[in-house]
Amino acid sequence: MSISASMNAGISGLTANSNKLATISDNIANSHTAGYKRADVDFAAIALAQSQRSYTAGGVRTTTLRDIEAKGGFLGTNNATDLAIAGRGMLPVTSYTSVAGGGELPLMLAPTGGFQLDANGVLRTASGLVLMGWPADANGNVGEMPRQSSASLAPVVIDRSAVAAAATGTITLNANLPAVATRPGADPAARFPLMVEYFDTLGAPQSMGFDFAPALDGAGEVQPNQWTLTITDHADGTEIGVYAITFSNDGPDAGKIDSVVPAAGSAGYDPVTGEITMTLAGNQEVTVRLGAAGGAEPQFLSQLASVYSPVGVVRDGAPAGTYTGVSIDENGHLAINYSSGFSRVAYKIPVADVPNMNGLQAVDGQAFRVTRESGDFYLWDAGTGPVGAMMGFAMEQSTTDVAAELTQLIQTQRAYSSNAKIIQTVDEMLQETTNLKR
Repeated sequence: MSISASMNAGISGLTANSNKLATISDNIANSHTAGYKRADVDFAAIALAQSQRSYTAGGVRTTTLRDIEAKGGFLGTNNATDLAIAGRGMLPVTSYTSVAGGGELPLMLAPTGGFQLDANGVLRTASGLVLMGWPADANGNVGEMPRQSSASLAPVVIDRSAVAAAATGTITLNANLPAVATRPGADPAARFPLMVEYFDTLGAPQSMGFDFAPALDGAGEVQPNQWTLTITDHADGTEIGVYAITFSNDGPDAGKIDSVVPAAGSAGYDPVTGEITMTLAGNQEVTVRLGAAGGAEPQFLSQLASVYSPVGVVRDGAPAGTYTGVSIDENGHLAINYSSGFSRVAYKIPVADVPNMNGLQAVDGQAFRVTRESGDFYLWDAGTGPVGAMMGFAMEQSTTDVAAELTQLIQTQRAYSSNAKIIQTVDEMLQETTNLKR
């Protein structure tokens, strides 16, 4: 029995080292495969019932392991949609055949991906993995989404033929009015005009005029620290409103807005936010930010003993432009960029995590499926909780160390030869036993 058990042990050793050789072969073959996670074999002895008078060889069994949690190095690229995760977590992907077929979209996870837009605008890898994300609304906002379900995820599809524009919604008057202009004896005819370009709902450039003039009393004399602001929409010549602005002259609030009083028929002013909200042609709503009343924050418009300085005035919006590319920031916001310099968030790419990364099941294309051993997935915002930030222009490299694999290859070869020698020796001993009958 012991000789037969020795034969079985030798055979199990051959099988075990064959499995080890298979993982080494895969590791070396994929040493340059981006996102590849190294495989290994765990050897465990088989113990049979023993007695003090005899020993029965049990042999060895193997369990294949894949170190999915290990991170490879990062290689910079020149493609904005080459993605990797700077830390724990994986990208949500699905198969291109499922997207093209219009059926159910199975969720898979990928540590990295060299994503490119195909002829249909689908962001996919050469191996057929399609990036998935939460679609944003027309304003680029993504609401609160379910985190333990992939139902709200959609394949990232970009319309490269679209022309987009952004209507101006906010004008911030970061400007200083000269305090000397409201001192006694100052020129009552002084004017400080400001022309601000904005974009209407069709992306056409228009202009809005802001005319600052020292406030006058009944005798035509300049009033200290008081101004009259007239706002005119030059798109149609409409006077939007006239506002009496008083600046503080005392203590730490000196130079800040004390009050803003709209004239009759003017768009309203909110003393808390410091904003004037007006509606222009085409139902375009524009907010002009002056600053809060009473010296409170925020403050934008000031009156100090300096020159008239409107250089800090900013506005949002952009004219109509054509598609130029996409970009992804560290928080996973995928934005479409246009020739006008305008960018609009189209998707938010979450980062998936599971309790046991090494429990995931490997599938083709350096992707993985969630299993019972891995635990349920959770979709995090990139760079929050346990997961890392999103990295564009980067690919995670294979975790294979070729030098270490070659060392193990030599060890495995020697172990295999030794087990083969066991079988050869047992065969010779059995032959010797057979010859005893002659």
